[in-house]
Amino acid sequence: MKSPNCAVETDRTTSRIEPPTPEHVTPVAVKHASSAERRARGTRTWLEGSRTARAWNGTVLAYTAVAVGAALVLSVAARTQLEAPLGPVLSSLLLWIGMAVPVVIAIARSRPRGLFRFRWTDILWGLGLGVLLRIVQGWLEVAAGSPGGLPSYPTLNGDLSINATWLLLGLFAPVLILPLVEEFLFRGVVLVSVYRMARRGVEAGLLAILASTAAFVALHAVNGMNRWDEPVYLALVGLTCGMLVLFTGRIWGAVLVHMVFNGMWVALALTGTALA
Repeated sequence: MKSPNCAVETDRTTSRIEPPTPEHVTPVAVKHASSAERRARGTRTWLEGSRTARAWNGTVLAYTAVAVGAALVLSVAARTQLEAPLGPVLSSLLLWIGMAVPVVIAIARSRPRGLFRFRWTDILWGLGLGVLLRIVQGWLEVAAGSPGGLPSYPTLNGDLSINATWLLLGLFAPVLILPLVEEFLFRGVVLVSVYRMARRGVEAGLLAILASTAAFVALHAVNGMNRWDEPVYLALVGLTCGMLVLFTGRIWGAVLVHMVFNGMWVALALTGTALA
């Protein structure tokens, strides 16, 4: 027979086997939560706080100021001291190199996740906003005193002088080279760096857009502006492209807006020259 104390001993034995409590599963739960959190952080874009954009900071902006400043000085010197066609070509090349250097440095330091992705909607943004900005620019030009007719290229003895210099500076530069270099610099390096340094948010976005637009307009002002509408439409282009980058998190929509905007001017100028 079992002793009367058997039930008591059994109860005591059973009482020692305690059910799992939250404290007992906390390390495992924390481990799984940490893994999920790391995976979430690994898919964040630069807009969402990805560490991939951390290297785009004040150091990159300092490189930008030095490189672009030196390029401007050399560019103006080449344009004023050397005769055509060497002067204009060398002046443009020096400026392009000066803008490209900080872009290369920034990308070599890191590539902000999501900034260089391409989506088919970027084409729609580029076409729609590029055409709209060119229409607005035409209205502003008329308001500033222009007759409003088609622009035209200078001609030589009544004919358009198509040569290597014209192809580089009159066609490839405004349609391909400048949109790429300027957008990667201003809406890429400058905007992303300022946005990151300002710790993200609405105020940081506004500051980044204004800073990149101001730098964009200032660079064009070096070559001189003849009417009040020029800085206005340049500012509109900068603001539009900056807002598009912050809205989509991608750079290619802004590049296409710039390409369409400049390409329409080239197309209108060629049409005006042909009709003249």
